Amino acid sequence: MISENLKAKLKTLPSAPGVYFHKNQKGEVIYVGKAAVLKNRVRQYFQNTEKDPKTEALVAEIFDTDWIVVETEMDALFLESEMIKRYMPQWNILLRDDKTVSYVRIDMNNPVPYVSTTRNPLDDGATYIGPFYAKNTIIKALRILRKIFPFYEKPYDGKKTLNSDLGLTPGIEIGKTTPKDYKKSLRFLIRYLNGDREKLIVDLEKQMKAAASLGNFEEAARLRDEYFGLKGLKRKIVFSDKEFLDLSSDQALLELKQLLNLKDPPRRIEGYDISHISGSNTVASMVVFQNGASDRTAYRKFKIKSSKNDDTASMYEVIFRRLKHSEWSFPDLIILDGAVPQLSAVIHLLEQAHIPVIGRNKSGDHTRNADVNVIIPVRQSDGSYIYQSQLYSNDSHLAKLIARIDEESHRFAITYHRQLRSKQLLGR
Repeated sequence: MISENLKAKLKTLPSAPGVYFHKNQKGEVIYVGKAAVLKNRVRQYFQNTEKDPKTEALVAEIFDTDWIVVETEMDALFLESEMIKRYMPQWNILLRDDKTVSYVRIDMNNPVPYVSTTRNPLDDGATYIGPFYAKNTIIKALRILRKIFPFYEKPYDGKKTLNSDLGLTPGIEIGKTTPKDYKKSLRFLIRYLNGDREKLIVDLEKQMKAAASLGNFEEAARLRDEYFGLKGLKRKIVFSDKEFLDLSSDQALLELKQLLNLKDPPRRIEGYDISHISGSNTVASMVVFQNGASDRTAYRKFKIKSSKNDDTASMYEVIFRRLKHSEWSFPDLIILDGAVPQLSAVIHLLEQAHIPVIGRNKSGDHTRNADVNVIIPVRQSDGSYIYQSQLYSNDSHLAKLIARIDEESHRFAITYHRQLRSKQLLGR
């Protein structure tokens, strides 16, 4: 039996696409789902219709439901993916077969790459975009985007096919383009899939005009087709552009606003981590979360130039270098992997830039089960700082978000460090 409060809440569900969060009596998120029409999808759980045993067990645990409204079903696809990664709800694991998780794979090291989907990303040097939790939706998206950025969906064999005539391949097999220009187009596709939609359209327009001014009319025509193709998509398909999200719906962002006494919930959060082994190949990562969701197009990596075996000095260097990049939007909050030493090293830099910062002290524990110990600088009347420690249970909304950002910054730093080590071992 559902409560009267939940019954009343369900009556307010909108007829719009979005992501919904089923919660248990403790307030824990136990299932995240997406819907083309929230009102129809969420109410289905509570209708007296026959359900499979797993779904019946899920419904029996639901005490409350929240939701976030988005503009398109495609936005719901990407937001659902991010929120599942943040909360790792038990019932998403129980109800979803792993086969439903898909990645888009493009191997740019291949002389003539092709675009495919896979359930199992490998450490093979290819570009993987995802995961996506609805394979059919991402396949539909690729079908639309292929009309703008033609690509091969199978290994290239040089043979003409019907897709060549339909303009769905780049046409290398008929002399329409070259592998080099094809790869340029694929880089645009990757940017779009990663969420760099608005900037990509601006860049395409600039490149189109530049090519025309230089008399390279074939290149200008190709860029024109891509530019107007993307403009024409409008709201048919939108990837990871979450500026329209109602931030008040994200409990973790609200908790950060209250904790740090911010004027508004932090729209852009940057996370930083340092990685090295005994001071060799020291690197730093910068990951970006827009409105609580990862924005991989804005990630940056740094090869540390100064002290190689001093995390505090390395953190100072990366923040110092980052602040020089005014062309990157400045964040509303920075989260460092570290405690008082790292915060003390950068606090005055960030104070001058008017950017709040906190640290996460986890003593090397990057697992999802680790509690989140937040270190907060508090400015004293004499201009000095004291550092307050606040421990959050790993099942709280704020802890889930900070752990997700930490996990991404750690993963991104480790990946770059391994790349440098591999090059060093290979003598490149």
